[in-house]
Amino acid sequence: MSKSDPKRLRLSASHWGAFRAEVVDGALRRIEPFEHDPEPSGLIHAWPEMLTSPLRVAAPLVRAGWLKGDGGAGRGEDEFVQVGWDEALDRAAGELARVRRDHGDAAIFGGSYGWSSAGRIHHARTLIRRFLYAFGGSTDQVMNYSYGAAQAFIPRMLGTKAAIGSHLTSAESIAAHCDIFLAFGGLPDRTWAVQSGGASTHVHGRFLAQLSRLRLVNISPSKADLDGAEAEWLPIRPNTDTALILALTREVIRAGKHDRAFLDRYTAGFEPFAAYLAGDSDGIEKTADWAAEICGIPAETIRALALSLPGKRVMLAANWALQRARHGEQPFWALAALAAVLGQIGLPGGGFGFGYGSTNGQGNPRFGTPLHGLPMGPNPAKSVIPVARVADMLLDPGGQYRFMGETGTYPDIRLVYWAGGNPFHHHQDLNRLREAFRRPETVIVHECHWTATARHADIVLPATTSLERNDLGGSSREPYLLAMEQLVPPQGEARNDFDIFADLAERLGDRDAFTGGRDEMGWIRQSYGRAVQEMAARGVTLPDFERFWAQGYAEIPAPPETYVMFGDYRADPERHRLNTPSGRIELFQKDLVAETEGRQPGHPAWLDPEEWLGAPLAKRYPLHLLTPQPARKLHGQMEGSAYVAEGKRDGLEPVRISEKAARERGIAEGDILRIFNDRGACHAWAQIDPALHDDVAMLATGSAYDPDGREDRGSNPNVLTRDIGSSEMGQGCAAQSCLVELARLDAPPRPIRSHKPPRIVQRQENGQE
Repeated sequence: MSKSDPKRLRLSASHWGAFRAEVVDGALRRIEPFEHDPEPSGLIHAWPEMLTSPLRVAAPLVRAGWLKGDGGAGRGEDEFVQVGWDEALDRAAGELARVRRDHGDAAIFGGSYGWSSAGRIHHARTLIRRFLYAFGGSTDQVMNYSYGAAQAFIPRMLGTKAAIGSHLTSAESIAAHCDIFLAFGGLPDRTWAVQSGGASTHVHGRFLAQLSRLRLVNISPSKADLDGAEAEWLPIRPNTDTALILALTREVIRAGKHDRAFLDRYTAGFEPFAAYLAGDSDGIEKTADWAAEICGIPAETIRALALSLPGKRVMLAANWALQRARHGEQPFWALAALAAVLGQIGLPGGGFGFGYGSTNGQGNPRFGTPLHGLPMGPNPAKSVIPVARVADMLLDPGGQYRFMGETGTYPDIRLVYWAGGNPFHHHQDLNRLREAFRRPETVIVHECHWTATARHADIVLPATTSLERNDLGGSSREPYLLAMEQLVPPQGEARNDFDIFADLAERLGDRDAFTGGRDEMGWIRQSYGRAVQEMAARGVTLPDFERFWAQGYAEIPAPPETYVMFGDYRADPERHRLNTPSGRIELFQKDLVAETEGRQPGHPAWLDPEEWLGAPLAKRYPLHLLTPQPARKLHGQMEGSAYVAEGKRDGLEPVRISEKAARERGIAEGDILRIFNDRGACHAWAQIDPALHDDVAMLATGSAYDPDGREDRGSNPNVLTRDIGSSEMGQGCAAQSCLVELARLDAPPRPIRSHKPPRIVQRQENGQE
């Protein structure tokens, strides 16, 4: 099969890239990158192995202890009994009907996360919501782990969520007009590799090349967070970005270099914010000297940076990781305020943006590639929690919490239904989550591989991967709408999530309430038809469905204009008023003070994150643990593949530490380490990094949770992270606020179990297991 003849290969897509596949006799032989992808991810080549991996869930299963009525005590440790599909579906439908009848719709928790499939028709989070909503509703989740704090909080100040990645000023505008690019959290290449709807053209190298003439400043504990381009490096203490930003802002104002005309016309609340910076409200002027004590960057460096900004075109960028911390809302708000003080918002190549580099395609032209899944409709139960508060909900039914200025009450969850995603990857303090998952009466999970979530289920329903079904993929920021053709038959007894829910809906009384009278290809054709209509309204003719499906993609032209975020608002702030109380960018909100009873100032502020290098706890745990996304996988996906294993040693991930940290602890490169705090412990091998902040350790997320008491046998850092909201306003995850210690492990850790399936037993003819 010639690489020069991609049309003879069949197209599909995953979150880490579109690809062509050679299939022989129903088996996936090899993978080639999509011919239009300039920087394909190596992870696409793990597919042939993972399709037939021993970790595939091969058949419907029921946990043995649940059958005996153990009340959830054995979840995560138990063996499973293999059953037929009819029995598994009958049991699942029976439990749904029982809980709804006896405890109400809100007693069912519909858990999911958006990374189970790049395809939009088989998007599990949409499908589970559509299914549960059709039969009375459930308790749902809002926001996300990626940028949940900002998602909840920033619209109050800016009137839109668009600044958090969906409508960022284009790279072309930055390249043409920007002078200085400040990258808080850097522009790490590992996160450029992925896109939730399927990455068709990876652009990390192109983006950095476009910035090559600019002054680039990497403000991060790790120099490697802006690799591949010439950049200044300011090694900041984690969680202290807000203090640095406030000091930059104060120094600009002190020098009389702030843009008063912009502030008067486009913002509200500058005076209270300026008074705080001056120390009028708390007696502390937010100078460079003040910030230096907090963030560890010399005062003269901060002052020089501040005074270099006025009069230049400046882009202020923040990685999503910054707001995954205690008071993570503050650096984003403070950065927008600094951009306002400089008068940069709405100018070509200037202003601010949250998420450059956090996923692929940020800064791309606004292609607006149209993609549609199944409609969901409203949730009749009207019950919802912030996504990162799932353990609180399960452990504290009836408890109250604050979120976005309102008080909520946790429902009493009797049944968890999870389809798509793995909370034992995303969540914090996994030992606490494990305890929480043992509280419900029943846990039902759809999975294609044996994740920790599947191991903590009572009924496990084997789901197909995206390569075993037909779908549509792509992203609004990508130039291709992708036809994801089924490449191979489902492995074992796996079924599509769509078909599982359809069969359950039939048992609950109305199949069409879920399917809408369409099958898989019916919905694909309907979705593509909508895309054709939308593009026709924009003057673009897409190919008919048969031609699209045969070619594998349809190309979406870039818009003629170069996009500038808030450009319309700057041009005419009256005609394009923002959706805020004042219609302007809000630097102060008195309502925020009232809603939080003064716990949150009405302006951006430095608030102690409690667990950071300046905290008393740092005397016991003197290293700040950062848990970035992994370089060789997406979250925990493809764990167990040879491609992922190439980055490990003895099944363990590397933990990056500085030369100073290694020297003080007698650690050499490659030593096996135990990383610990009061919440738990895990293991990793030492990778000594001379370009890392002295008091930081970096251990990527993604390793399978494999508990041995409170200690993880492998390298899952979320046994160490704190399960607490970013604040009562955002309630996002705060994983990046975590202190640890580490030490060389002289004895080998216990063998890792997560790369083998749990014990599965066959049902005997007499009905005994």
